[in-house]
Amino acid sequence: MKIHKWAIAILLWGFLFRAVCAIYLNIGFDEAYYYLYTQNLNLSYFDHPPLVAFTAGIGIWLTGAVTPFTLRIGGVLLYTGTLIFSYLASRKLFGDRTATLTLAILTTIPIFQIAFGILTLPDNALMFFWAACLWVAATEFFPPDQVANQVSDYKPTYRLAVIGLLVGLAFLGKYHGVLLGGGLVLFCLFSRRHRVALFSGWTLVAIALFAIAISPVLIWNYQHDFASFRFQSGRAVPSQGYNLERLLVTILLALGYLFPTFGFPLWWTSFRTLGELVKVPTRQEKTDENSHELAIAEDILRTKRLLILCVSAPIFFGFTFMGGFIQILPSWHMPGFFGATLLLGERAAQVQLKRPKFIRNWLWGSGVVILPLLLIGLLHVHLGIAQKGGDAAIAGGFWEAKDDPSTQMIDIEQLRQAFVDSPMLKAELAKSDFVFSNNFFVAGQVGMAIEPLGKKVTCFDEDLRGFAYWSKAEDFVGKTSLYITSEQFIKDERFPQPLDKYAGYFQSLEKIADIPIKRGGQAVQIFPVYRASPMLKPYPRPYG
Repeated sequence: MKIHKWAIAILLWGFLFRAVCAIYLNIGFDEAYYYLYTQNLNLSYFDHPPLVAFTAGIGIWLTGAVTPFTLRIGGVLLYTGTLIFSYLASRKLFGDRTATLTLAILTTIPIFQIAFGILTLPDNALMFFWAACLWVAATEFFPPDQVANQVSDYKPTYRLAVIGLLVGLAFLGKYHGVLLGGGLVLFCLFSRRHRVALFSGWTLVAIALFAIAISPVLIWNYQHDFASFRFQSGRAVPSQGYNLERLLVTILLALGYLFPTFGFPLWWTSFRTLGELVKVPTRQEKTDENSHELAIAEDILRTKRLLILCVSAPIFFGFTFMGGFIQILPSWHMPGFFGATLLLGERAAQVQLKRPKFIRNWLWGSGVVILPLLLIGLLHVHLGIAQKGGDAAIAGGFWEAKDDPSTQMIDIEQLRQAFVDSPMLKAELAKSDFVFSNNFFVAGQVGMAIEPLGKKVTCFDEDLRGFAYWSKAEDFVGKTSLYITSEQFIKDERFPQPLDKYAGYFQSLEKIADIPIKRGGQAVQIFPVYRASPMLKPYPRPYG
């Protein structure tokens, strides 16, 4: 399993870059919410399978500290493993040159770095086991002892069982894992010589291991009326007619997330590969032995491309199409683009043989543009370098804090320190039985901030997510609490006044403080704190 020195250099650079970003990037909504998974360990969760809890928790459990870095280090390490397995899969299928180019592309595309390798998301574990599965599948379907005149002699091995287990583990990361399994089945259906795998005894073992791996999710859903399956499937139900403009926006956003110099080639390579695979080659009688072997080698290459296309194209084509009738999140179709990058790397390796300078300029040019953009983004989120009136603003800034969505990523340490520095807040928190918020994302940020003080955090809202299963509604009746929210999310369209939401549920609700979260010397977020005492009746829950 020797790795080329250039590949090692790329892996080290990528790890160091992601680690620095993980330290200095403020906490986002999803990440703070997933932190609460680590405080409520279970077989599964309302909105995701369980592995994100371990990704988020490993750094916290090992160090005992709750910081952006300890929350993210699990994802940073997992993405390094993802890149290693992707490199090995690419090398197994297409050779060293392609593998190194593929690794360079995967380390440069911004959305992969952020969503898979820096932020703590369910995608961290999904992509790690996805890449590991692809490597095992490449080894299984294209064994190292395969030669040209033995191309039709594929025999299923124990690796099929390993593939089943890895697909199950990918599913434990995110439900997208089932699409990986579907893509592998699709490959076996389309590849005549590999169709025998579908009828192998090892496939039965693979199915059994897959079922065992996903059993925590099945058990949790059985115990909770299949709430998670119903929630996730409901998100894919069209709420209105198909809209071509919305489809175009989905495509353009994906190109931006991937960066155009990679996004356009990924689409082009995928369409070209698909066209080559569906094209029926003209069969000619060949007597020359070299021509015959060349034809077989080309057929093997086509089959390798088919493997990558089957586990990639249905995902990014499918979710992109869905963008025409529902709003999709960026991470929904990115695993498909990630897999298709192996095809882009293979095409780039072919071009490099004829036009090495073009490929060098393409990769280095993209990196030279992307890296400063990412660093500028990081500096702005952390220091506010584009924020009007901020102490660190460049040229006075050009973006008002109130219009800047990056302010939603807050400095957890500031919120925590407010309770340490204020004797009044410290006393109020100490005598409260629990803390609640009106938004499950904000509740996650509050939970991270007050973690050392050991108070239970919950959420009273229509959209409870996991909070509906981490406690019972009756648990809080008769108890005193603090209500901590954010000015950005305190308003609710259903209520003329924000506090009307809780009228009749508490004997009193009194504001005691405003906690400013500053960036560049300016308050960019305000967290109002209310004393709520006592709770008179359970807050209604739509599920749980």
